[in-house]
Amino acid sequence: MRGETLKIKVFHMNEVTVGSDFHIEPTRLQIKQDFDCQDAVIQKLTIRLLPPHQHDVETNTIMDIIPISTKVLGVLGSGITHTLTGVSVIMTGAIEEGEQMHEFGSSEGVLRDHLVLNQAGTPSAEDYVILVDLLAKKGTSFNRELCLKMFAIVDEFVQEIRDRMKMLEGKDACETHVYEENAHPGKPKVALVKQVAGQGAMYDMLLYPNEPSGFKGGCSIIDMNNMPVFLTANEYRDGAIRSMV
Repeated sequence: MRGETLKIKVFHMNEVTVGSDFHIEPTRLQIKQDFDCQDAVIQKLTIRLLPPHQHDVETNTIMDIIPISTKVLGVLGSGITHTLTGVSVIMTGAIEEGEQMHEFGSSEGVLRDHLVLNQAGTPSAEDYVILVDLLAKKGTSFNRELCLKMFAIVDEFVQEIRDRMKMLEGKDACETHVYEENAHPGKPKVALVKQVAGQGAMYDMLLYPNEPSGFKGGCSIIDMNNMPVFLTANEYRDGAIRSMV
């Protein structure tokens, strides 16, 4: 028996630049640095583009490393997904003259000293890094509401890239991976049990966002009372879990 089919089409970015607007081609990405943030609690939003190997920069604590993927057809776990390699987003944050945005230990300082490259979920040494830093206004309380607000703002920035990725021609992808969900009646049923974070503030986990590894539309495991959730293998592959630790 055959279930859902997921196709992930990969576009490798050989060059990432800064310009007057967002623009993407099969091997090139252009971003805007003057992304407008209207939220009253944010004092400053800074976007920096780091070329490969250029990690000797001072940053606030790392809140997340975000891959850039988007649904072109279907929902998470099925259809077609476009994803970028050669570039990723690193989100950092702090409160002005106050706390770093962390839960158990902060990582502010020189980025090279706190970022382990070439690991699952981290940039390659050859990747471009889009560094998005949020500084909340002095006196803002460190709480879950502030954390979620910062994640939502960065998700809006990444969505500008995703929206343009949807228009890329699939035939121009450098790689295509096809994942079939096949049932095998009479065979043992196998499940992977994964325990995830769900305590509050930066110790949170989002499920089923609108976009792969996105934020908007997702449901926090905390708001689901930390109840068990069944995911298919393709939903897991397609970014149905967004860790916010």
